[in-house]
Amino acid sequence: MDLTTYLKYAGSVARTATLVQAGFTERTIRNSLAARDIARLRHGVVALRGAAPDLVGAVLANGLLSCASAAPHHGLWRLHDPERLHLLCRHGSAAGVVIHRGSVVPQEFPRPVAGLTDTLLHALRCLPAVDAAVMVESAVLQGRTTLDYLRRHLPANRNGAARKVLDLVDGTADSAIEIVARLLFRGEGIYTQTQVELPGIGIVDFLLEGFLIIEIDGSSHLEARQVKKDRGRNNASALAGYAVLRYGYQDVVYKQQKVLDEVRQVLRGRVVR
Repeated sequence: MDLTTYLKYAGSVARTATLVQAGFTERTIRNSLAARDIARLRHGVVALRGAAPDLVGAVLANGLLSCASAAPHHGLWRLHDPERLHLLCRHGSAAGVVIHRGSVVPQEFPRPVAGLTDTLLHALRCLPAVDAAVMVESAVLQGRTTLDYLRRHLPANRNGAARKVLDLVDGTADSAIEIVARLLFRGEGIYTQTQVELPGIGIVDFLLEGFLIIEIDGSSHLEARQVKKDRGRNNASALAGYAVLRYGYQDVVYKQQKVLDEVRQVLRGRVVR
């Protein structure tokens, strides 16, 4: 494997010490710099053109992306893009970033990204409960961790709040936004069933109080074929005596009071569980 190929594998940015440890000589690095195959960002750090800014920021800070910043690199759902980089830094600090300390697993690959377990533990201790639950449920659904495993790494009273977040995860969501909706409804004391199969209708995202169907629409629901399918499901739901409300990402994340007001308006006087 040549130097540029390795750098691509490592996230397109690396410390020269990392390259030397991987078997490349100082001479090879100098030749690549002279040929402009790579660029020197500062003493001891080189990168390919177009290296991702978050990965560059991690290497320049001598850290690893973690918490919300590491989510996309692990293929996890993330509700919001973080305003600042979240880094696992074992030593020192960096201006303008959120620093996380403590690590229980080794780095999984050459890219400057913390291991999955560390990423999730940092998120559980750092992020708002819903944001952390979204990341954890994503990992659980992929079969890459378990709630019991994470709980074992959250001992003592100081981790009590983080353990409570794990109670919000039930592994039933098909998307990050469904987790937000589930927690929104249950947080209001509404009897909420998820992924319910109804005869003649199919599987619905939510069934509230036994009769109100809530569907969460992603971008695919704008396609003509899906619009026709949704219309048929809505009609079948009405004919079977169910009420139906449909919401999108913007509604559930940014217009929660409007969603709750409409849900309560439909539920008022018709609770049948």
